[in-house]
Amino acid sequence: MEKIIEENKQGESIVLEQSNDGTRKLYIESYGCQMNFSDSEIVASILAKEGFNTTQQLEEADLVLINTCSIREKAEQTVRKRLEKFNAVKRINPAMKVGVLGCMAERLKSKFLEEEKIVDMVVGPDAYKDLPNLVQEIDEGRNAVNVILSKEETYGDIAPVRLNSNGVSAFVSITRGCDNMCTFCVVPFTRGRERSRDPHSILEEVGQLWERGFKEITLLGQNVDSYLWYGGGLKKDFEKATPMQQATAVNFATLLSMTAEAYPKLRIRFSTSNPQDMTLDVIETMAKYKNICKYIHLPVQSGSNRILKEMNRLHTREEYFELIDNIKRILPECAISQDMIAGFPTETEEDHQDTLSLMEYVQYDFGFMFAYSERPGTMAARKMEDDVPEEVKKRRLTEIINLQQKHGLLRTREHLGKVEEVLIEGSSKKSDVHWMGRNTQNTVVVFPKENYKVGDFVNVRIDDCTAATLIGEAVGYSDNN
Repeated sequence: MEKIIEENKQGESIVLEQSNDGTRKLYIESYGCQMNFSDSEIVASILAKEGFNTTQQLEEADLVLINTCSIREKAEQTVRKRLEKFNAVKRINPAMKVGVLGCMAERLKSKFLEEEKIVDMVVGPDAYKDLPNLVQEIDEGRNAVNVILSKEETYGDIAPVRLNSNGVSAFVSITRGCDNMCTFCVVPFTRGRERSRDPHSILEEVGQLWERGFKEITLLGQNVDSYLWYGGGLKKDFEKATPMQQATAVNFATLLSMTAEAYPKLRIRFSTSNPQDMTLDVIETMAKYKNICKYIHLPVQSGSNRILKEMNRLHTREEYFELIDNIKRILPECAISQDMIAGFPTETEEDHQDTLSLMEYVQYDFGFMFAYSERPGTMAARKMEDDVPEEVKKRRLTEIINLQQKHGLLRTREHLGKVEEVLIEGSSKKSDVHWMGRNTQNTVVVFPKENYKVGDFVNVRIDDCTAATLIGEAVGYSDNN
């Protein structure tokens, strides 16, 4: 593999890994969760062996792929608009082929090919190893589709090609799929049952990243806290494992420890956590190792016990509070973020007030907030009427966002006057004379460039802030370089 530095559409320098013998051009876009972006790197790796090099230029591509998200209606609308753009380019260059990957491909399957006729290839999240055969199919003038879900595939044997990389941070997938049947969520239907990846393959990938100069990794999964490796099989089959397999099983806390000890200078993050599965040993492990970042994304979705039950979230408001209390007791400097849905079916004003009061209790550092949108195929779509009026959803969402901005400012102000370690990721989006990086709490920090460079760990004195950004001045290198 060869590293090529190009500029993306925002004018930022990015690193593309290219195969030295690649003769065809692959253009790939990713939408939705971090797992989709990670999957795109697996796809690029598989296609690199078929002679495809990635490009930032749509018009020069032989194959255009869009890795899709179905979690919300807006995400699917965005994908359809991009497909219209791709097809406009294809009319100028008829030899170009277009494919849809990921969750939207899994949900709509051959509808893209048979009814809408807007793509040449449809590939689900578990079928990427079949891409060489599918590409051959479309090269020979036939449409191609594979959306078969797997109970075993983890892509643990694929070394991802890093796309649009800053050369500093990388994703490492540790689980695939999800067993939590939340009534609003399409993930169990588009990504299949939950399975964990061999820890040795995870550590091998992390080691390769470290050797290539990466300074930070994020361990990824739909639900990382339920990671469990016992020599193979699904988590739900663990009770059938042999006593030896059970005794030597690796859970998420153990995986964190293994990674932190193997690479003590490497920053480690993880996402996403599920409140019902996060255990005290994970929090205690975070406290034990300096290089495990002090940040937890902990989606709650609602503050109402009644709505949580309707969502099939397997935790209560009170259990969530207990988890928050434990995090703040064991990791007082830990930042916490949320996912929140406004206007879930049957949500009353009292339920909404419960959400606001939960937010007041936690005072999240930041969050991801959305109005409910019905997703075809989910239990909520099949069994519940989307009965909260749009104007009510919008008003409740606005109240949630406003409260989060208030709490975000409270949290960023707590950093004022402190000197904090920041890993430089690139130039600030608003100023080419300032660096942008993140502290251990995952908060964006902006400071003058001076003589530092991307990938440096720098101590920054925090002098000012907004609700989402810390502003400061470097006072020297940290001891982590």
